[in-house]
Amino acid sequence: MDRAAIAQEYFQKGYNCAQSVVMAFHDLTGLSEEESAKLASSFGGGLGRMREVCGAVSGMALVAGILYGYDDPKVPGAVQRHYALVQEMAGAFRERNGSIVCRELLGDKSAVRSEPEARTAEYYKKRPCVMLVKDAAEILDAVIKQRS
Repeated sequence: MDRAAIAQEYFQKGYNCAQSVVMAFHDLTGLSEEESAKLASSFGGGLGRMREVCGAVSGMALVAGILYGYDDPKVPGAVQRHYALVQEMAGAFRERNGSIVCRELLGDKSAVRSEPEARTAEYYKKRPCVMLVKDAAEILDAVIKQRS
């Protein structure tokens, strides 16, 4: 299963970057497509379109939390191991793309707005998002395969 291609398809259907990544792994998380879309809906556009951490990176972290996260902070090393995993994935993404920050990836200095741009052919031409979603899904898929 080419999860990177699946994530790109979701993005091209209009889902945000975080949704696209989380939805591409919904069969592994046990969430439905709808639950995955809702869970990740707030993280698009760098968290509510504030252009902070890239939604694709947030999507990786959400899936990693579902699959490998801790639920008891008193377990020795659990927090550190999980944060190290998230940092490793974010580092791999940064290495590929130069940043994990949405506005830096987009070269976007515009003001924060809540209304997204229309998904036109021109939108897809000027945005690297479809490739960022692909990179995030590839990185996450490699982590999952390594841990299997």
